[in-house]
Formats: sequence, C-alpha cells, structure tokens
Amino acid sequence: MSKAAHLDLPFRFGTVGTPLSAPKHGGSAGGVQRIRELGLSALELAWVQSVRVSEDACARIRQAAEQYDVAISVHAPYYINLNATSEMWAAGRERLLAAARAGAKAGATDIIFHPGAYMKRAPEAAYRLALERLSEVAETLRKEKVNVLLRPETMGKSAMLGTLEETINWSREIENVLPCVDFAHLHARPGDGSFNSYDEFADALRLIAAGLGERGLKHMHIHFSGIAYTSKGEKRHLNLAESDIQYKALFRALADLGAAGRVLCETPNLEEDAVLMQNTYARAFKAAARRPVEKTLT
Repeated sequence: MSKAAHLDLPFRFGTVGTPLSAPKHGGSAGGVQRIRELGLSALELAWVQSVRVSEDACARIRQAAEQYDVAISVHAPYYINLNATSEMWAAGRERLLAAARAGAKAGATDIIFHPGAYMKRAPEAAYRLALERLSEVAETLRKEKVNVLLRPETMGKSAMLGTLEETINWSREIENVLPCVDFAHLHARPGDGSFNSYDEFADALRLIAAGLGERGLKHMHIHFSGIAYTSKGEKRHLNLAESDIQYKALFRALADLGAAGRVLCETPNLEEDAVLMQNTYARAFKAAARRPVEKTLT
C-alpha cells in the first residue's frame, strides 16, 4: 500500500468515532479501513458509554491499524471523575483502567478521558485530589506494563476540571500523562467568545512548550470542532462552517510554532470536516515553510 500524504505532515488527522461513511457491519476495524480510504490516518475509538470489546475485536482493530497505517487512540467512558466521592471514584477508576487495558490490546497509544467536575470543591483542592488519583492509575498501568499515555482533556465549562493549566501541571507531575487539548472547549469555556484568535492559540502552544517542552508540543493530541456555547460554556458541537471558531488561525498557529501530533475531528459531519482540517493545515504548513521559523516559544 502506498504511503499517504500525512507522512509529509507533522500531524495525523482523523475522527473521534468510526466515520459515518464506513460500512455498517464493519465494526471498528472497518472504520480503520475507511479512515485510510478517506486519506486520513488517525482514529479515536469512542468507548464513551462503556468498554465492551472482545479480545478478538481488539486483535482485528490492531491488525487493521497496522495494515493501513492508522494511529489509534481511545476515548474512555464519560463516567469518570477524578474528584468524585470515594465510592464513585472506585467505579470511575475501573472504567479508566478497562479502557487503557483494552485500548492497548487494540493498538491504542493514547487514552483520552474527561477529568470530572469541581463539585463545589475549591479548584486547588480538586486539582490535588485528581493528581493523587491519576498518579495511582498511571502507576497501576506501569506495573501492569500497559504502555499507553493517559490524556486528561481540556473541558468546555467552567464548572469542570480541565483547564489547560491543570492538564499541563498533571502532565508535569505524572509520568505517562499528557494533555488532550480540545481547542473548541477552550474557546467555549469562558463563555464570552474569547480564545478564538491566532495570538490566543499561539499563546496556548507557548504555555504547553514552557510547561512540557518538546514532549508536549511535538506529541499533541488535539480534539477540534465547531462549538455552540452560552455564558456557562459548552453547549454542543457544531460543524466548522456553522460556528464562529477561527479554525484557519488555529492551524496557522500549529504550523508556525512547530507543533506535531494528531488532530481528531468531533463535528457532526465528522469525516468531511476531518478532511477539511487536514487540507487547511497542509496549506498552513506549506506557507509556514516559506517563512522564517519562530525560534522562541517561551
């Protein structure tokens, strides 16, 4: 099989969930094949309700990913809260571990999850409890030799754990943890239309570089979509063309500051916008190559 154009780009592009145009009975392995047919090269398995996947299914996904050169990640179940009560956390912990264990068998390298809510606890106290619990999960996986990165996602509401700073700080303190940066969530979180310009996107990338260095900037895992929001933050995902998100500015910032990794689309029209994102970034990357590279990120 010929290598796709993604090999010439620092980012792979794909979808969160099987492409809508994939065969109905092909399962996730069929979704992997469809990703390649679309000229994309990454797929995030959306195990957002539960982790119910057989050993055989994991083997088929892994085989397809290797055959078609598609990078695999997993979105763990939504019902995880690093700041939950002890009883609720026990269940959430098992969900996160199950996603990581099964994901690794399916060839996934990255496990994305929502870190939870503040639940009336002071943000600093919630952060510290989350740090303790995430550290324990990472250590459990390390001892089991489950070789994945845990990626807490930046969240789109101010009531939720998951500021960019929190995800960076967890990643600084815990081995095998890096952020999943959802730029649409970061745009929606303030509720005022901010975080939607080239300079704001570039500043976020500089913050990642300052906190995590090459490890953070060159191994990014990005979620992106259009987004509707209120003063309280995220409301729902939108197609790029239907939202105010300045996606061209984001891809220009990613290209100019030398970031690399994966971009996963979460819009309703999924693969159509994933291809649009890839094409937009490719143009920005080529334009950046013709300009002097920014040398200082910090």
